[in-house]
Amino acid sequence: MTVTGQDTDAIRALQGLADDRSSVRLRAALAVGTTPDPRFVDVLIERSAIEPEFFVRDMLTWALTRHPVSLTLPVLVREVRSERAQARSQALHTLSKLGDRQAWPAITRALLTDADDEVARSAWRAAVVLVPEGEESALAAVLATQLGRGERQTQLSLSRALVALGDVILPALHAATTAPDPRVRAHARATRRLLRDPDARFECAIEEAKRVVALGGSGQEGR
Repeated sequence: MTVTGQDTDAIRALQGLADDRSSVRLRAALAVGTTPDPRFVDVLIERSAIEPEFFVRDMLTWALTRHPVSLTLPVLVREVRSERAQARSQALHTLSKLGDRQAWPAITRALLTDADDEVARSAWRAAVVLVPEGEESALAAVLATQLGRGERQTQLSLSRALVALGDVILPALHAATTAPDPRVRAHARATRRLLRDPDARFECAIEEAKRVVALGGSGQEGR
């Protein structure tokens, strides 16, 4: 069998993706994305599931988006059902970058409520990109079940996802302002403020919302 220069480059890139040095892995992912090859798709996805460095993972995602959707989409949809949290998270992140709504059925309630915060955050971002017209309210209702969840960054991610859906989130937010959990009520109020004023800082919005909740606000304002 004749080995071409292109084959040699492919072998070198594949080896580079597994190198101990993150700089080498980054260059290898860049090379793969610069010269897409169907043979790389499975390797890119497998590497995404275990790659420890954020910048390398982002380059792996970019490399995948450079390949035909007909090749990447089926494998990514399969990957969101992986037992490994990072595999699910990275596959969802890549689906959000592809933006192909054929992937929408893969964004399940189980992913939107995944116990792993990074998986859930990736699912929220993918969902607001992929949601079909007319299904925004149903998505908002599911996302609203996660209000009050996690630390500040997780809450900010959820608020941003909800705000991206627009005014359809108002009924779900209003219902959440009467929830028994004060964290849920405060998060709903902060999200509602961000919807009204996208330039508001989340830190300020959440602290203000906490004060209102602590003072026993009724939740009726701003509807």
